[in-house]
Amino acid sequence: MLTGKPFDLEIITPEGLEFEGRVESVSVPGAMGPFQVLYNHAPVISELEVGVIKFNDSRDNETIYATSGGFVQVLSNKVSIIVETAEAASSIDVQRALEAKKRAEEEMSRRDRLGQEMARAALERAVNRLRVAVRTQDVQL
Repeated sequence: MLTGKPFDLEIITPEGLEFEGRVESVSVPGAMGPFQVLYNHAPVISELEVGVIKFNDSRDNETIYATSGGFVQVLSNKVSIIVETAEAASSIDVQRALEAKKRAEEEMSRRDRLGQEMARAALERAVNRLRVAVRTQDVQL
């Protein structure tokens, strides 16, 4: 169980504020590797990769989001995460993610180099969503 001090977390997407609250830890998929933020963390601005945002509240309840990347700022015990997408693990539509994965795999074989890179990015996002769903939902792939 966490015994640290709480700090403020906000997760913002183009659609608006996805989450705002007090947490005791947050882990993010930093561009140089995943890292965890606790109370009194040094100031940081980092790019985020496709991956998992995970945070725990003072009751040690864990919340997980799949993200497609963005940025994080840590400053004065406030963490601001600005991402293109943040999808709560419990709300991931596994069938939709499987279909997106299949489409991306098909597109990779048909496109030019730029199209292949776009398809590869779409595939990475779909696979990430599936990994998160498997971790948190009763899903068998």
